[in-house]
Amino acid sequence: MSAAWGKCFDPSGARYGVPTYPWKLAPDGLATRRQLRARGLRPGGQPVAAQAMRMNRRTGTPRVAYLYHVDRALPVRPMTSRKWGALALAMLARRTCPKCGVTYSYCLPTSLGMCVLCAYPDEHERK
Repeated sequence: MSAAWGKCFDPSGARYGVPTYPWKLAPDGLATRRQLRARGLRPGGQPVAAQAMRMNRRTGTPRVAYLYHVDRALPVRPMTSRKWGALALAMLARRTCPKCGVTYSYCLPTSLGMCVLCAYPDEHERK
């Protein structure tokens, strides 16, 4: 058993306070949030049941993924028409330049806060 694997194996939870398993070696019946979401489920307010851990090779710091019981998970709430409308307005705001008001077919860069033509007007006029 390698030292890194030994640091990540604590099924009793004595070291980290929650049962800890090496990456991809968690027992059946436990899943991460993404794995639950892929099955159409959500944690539903249940506490963290365990964690999967692996050590980062470069820094030596651990990477942790929290695990939840699949049998206690609840189905994902369906999107309502109000939620779809709010999402559509939010995406429209991300595609509209606040300076010139033009709506683009892509999301504007957040680093500029406006479209490229408004951010760099001198370079556009030179060409």
